[in-house]
Amino acid sequence: MNFHRYFAADRAPVETCVIGTGGFGRSFLAQGLRVPLMRCRVAVDREAAIAAEALASVGIEPSRIHVCTTPDEAKAAFAAGDFVAAGDLAIVLDLPVEVVVEATGHPEAGARHARLAIEAGKHLAVVSKELDSVVGPGLARMAAERGVVATPVDGDQPSLLIGLVTWAQTLGFEIVAAGKSSEYDFVYDAAGEELTSNGRSIAAPGMAAHLALGARPVTETVAARASVAAMLPQRAVPDLCELLIVGNATGFRPDRPDLHAPIARIGEVPDLFARREEGGLLAGEERIDVFHCLRAPHEPSFAGGVFVVVRCTDRATWEMLAEKGHVVSRSGATAMLYLPRHLLGLEAATTILDAALHGASGGGMDPCPHLDLVARALVDLPAGGTLAMGGHHHTIEGTSAELVPAAPLTPEAPAPFYLAANRALVRPVTAGQLVTMADIAVEEGSELLTLRRYQDAAFFGVAASHPVAADAPSSAKSHIVGGGEPSQHAV
Repeated sequence: MNFHRYFAADRAPVETCVIGTGGFGRSFLAQGLRVPLMRCRVAVDREAAIAAEALASVGIEPSRIHVCTTPDEAKAAFAAGDFVAAGDLAIVLDLPVEVVVEATGHPEAGARHARLAIEAGKHLAVVSKELDSVVGPGLARMAAERGVVATPVDGDQPSLLIGLVTWAQTLGFEIVAAGKSSEYDFVYDAAGEELTSNGRSIAAPGMAAHLALGARPVTETVAARASVAAMLPQRAVPDLCELLIVGNATGFRPDRPDLHAPIARIGEVPDLFARREEGGLLAGEERIDVFHCLRAPHEPSFAGGVFVVVRCTDRATWEMLAEKGHVVSRSGATAMLYLPRHLLGLEAATTILDAALHGASGGGMDPCPHLDLVARALVDLPAGGTLAMGGHHHTIEGTSAELVPAAPLTPEAPAPFYLAANRALVRPVTAGQLVTMADIAVEEGSELLTLRRYQDAAFFGVAASHPVAADAPSSAKSHIVGGGEPSQHAV
C-alpha cells in the first residue's frame, strides 16, 4: 500500500499528548518533531519537571518549554505554539489534542488516564501493556461508545503482530502460529563457550552440540538447549502480557499457559512452531508463542520482531521461495514470514494517524477478553505481604505468570496479574497456587477495578456500574510511578 495515499489529509497536523516520558515516550517525542502529519507538543509525567527534561532532551529549546500547573497556563503555552510539560493529565485535557498516548507502564495510573482521555473525547493509544492486559477490550468498547478509538500502538509487538496476522489472513494464508522473539537474544560465543543474555553471561560448554537441529526431533534439541541455559531466565512476564493482547484481538491461544518459549535459531522457527504430527511443538493451530533468538555475536538479531508461521499449501511455490531465501521448515510443510523490528515511538505515528484521520484502531475488529494474565506463587506468600511490582519487567517477586482463559472477577477467580500488582495479601497463598481475587485487597476506589467490572459486564453479563460518568472527578493528582517508563521500553 502507498502510505502517502492512505494518510493523505488536507488539514493541520494531528496534535497529541504523551503520558510517561521513559523509553517509549521519549522516542515518540523525538519522532514527533519529524512526522509531517503529527505533532507532540504536550508531555505529562509524574512531575512536570521530568516531562520538561524529556522535551529538552530531544532538542526543544528550553525557552519554548513551559512547565504548566493549571489549565490556563497550558492553554496559553499551547496557543503560543510552544511545548507544554505537566504533572497531571487533567491540566492539559482542554487543549485541542486529538490523541492521548498512555505510556506510563503503570496499570492503576493508566486506568485513570484512559478514563479521563475517553471522557474528554480523545482517541487513546495504549502503550501500557499492563493496563491493556487487564481491561483492553473494555477500553475499546468504552471508547467506541464515545465515538473514539482505543488502540494498541505500532512500535510495540502487539500492534505489529496483529497487523502481520491480519495481513496474512487477508492474503488467505493458513496460520499455524504467531508470535515474537523475546526482548533479549541468547548470544553464544563458541570460542569462549559462553552464553550471554540481557548482560548476563554463563558458561555453556554443552551448547556447541545443540546449535543445529540436524535430523533430531525438535523436542530433544529444545530441551537440551534449555538445560544448558538453565541459569538464564527463559520466561518473561512482558512476553506473556504482550501475547495476551494479540490473543484478545485475534482469538489465537497459547499452547500452554507459560508458552513453549524455545531457544531457537531464526531459521528454525517454522520447524518448532508446527504441529506435533509435523515434527513441531504445537498441539494445534492459531497458537501464540515466543522464542529466544539464539545467535553468534556476529549474526543479526531478530530485534524483538514478530512472525507468523504459515502452512505451505502449494509446495512448488514454496520451493521457489525457499530458493530465494525465505525461511521454510525442513519438511517443507511450514514457513515463517516476519518483521525483524519494533521501533518503539519512532513508528507509532501510523497508529496515531489511523485513529485521528480514519477513526480506526490497530487492534482487533472486535477485541474480546479471551485471555487473562495471572500470577502463580513460586514460594509461600504470607498474609499481610504486598505483591510489589518492580524491576525493569514489572514483575511480582515470588510469582510467575501464566495465560489462562479469561473469566469475570469472582472471589475465587484468578486475579489478573496487574490488578494484583501492588496489592496486599489478606490471606496466605501456598507455593504452586494461583493468586485469586479473595487473596488480595483492592480498594473500591480503584479505577482499574472499576474498568474491569465494566469489561466483565460488557462481555460476560456480570452486573457492574459504568465507570465513565459525566461528573466523574478529573482533577485528582496523577500517580505515575517509575519515571513514566513502561517496563519493556528502556532504550
